Amino acid sequence: MKTKISTKELVLCAFLLCLGLILPMLFHSFGIAGQIFLPMHIPILLGGLLLPPVLALSLGIITPIISSALTGMPVMFPMAIIMVVELGTYGFVSSILLKKFKLPMIVALIISMIVGRVFAGLTVAILAKLFGLNMNPVIYIKGAVITGIPGIIIQIIIIPILASAVKKYYNSSLSVN
Repeated sequence: MKTKISTKELVLCAFLLCLGLILPMLFHSFGIAGQIFLPMHIPILLGGLLLPPVLALSLGIITPIISSALTGMPVMFPMAIIMVVELGTYGFVSSILLKKFKLPMIVALIISMIVGRVFAGLTVAILAKLFGLNMNPVIYIKGAVITGIPGIIIQIIIIPILASAVKKYYNSSLSVN
């Protein structure tokens, strides 16, 4: 696994960050619920399949924080904090699984989605305990999965196609396998 980050990878990360900010705004401006279609998740998961682990992790952490600061979506506490952990996990896990363990894209994607939601649940449990929030981690994960089924299906179908197209476009100059 390479350690040097290329200019192309940095530019792609910046582009995905912009997409992570714009997609949720577009969805909300047309009255489409973000919790159903998960528009912020798409660029992060895509980044996990295209970027080195450190950039994919950074993308997942930074996107919800900047979005919250600029638009108030998601609300900084507790949602943006939960999403930082969830999306950071998506990016890092999918990148590691694809690049280090050489798993197929779809497998890396699905595993990262599962692990990310588990980490989101753990974050809910920690925040509930530390701050006395009335949040149940099991109910949170269950609700997120059930509500997000359309978005999850879209992600499983679209993200590998987009990642393959970007990889082909860059002619393997990114660290994509």
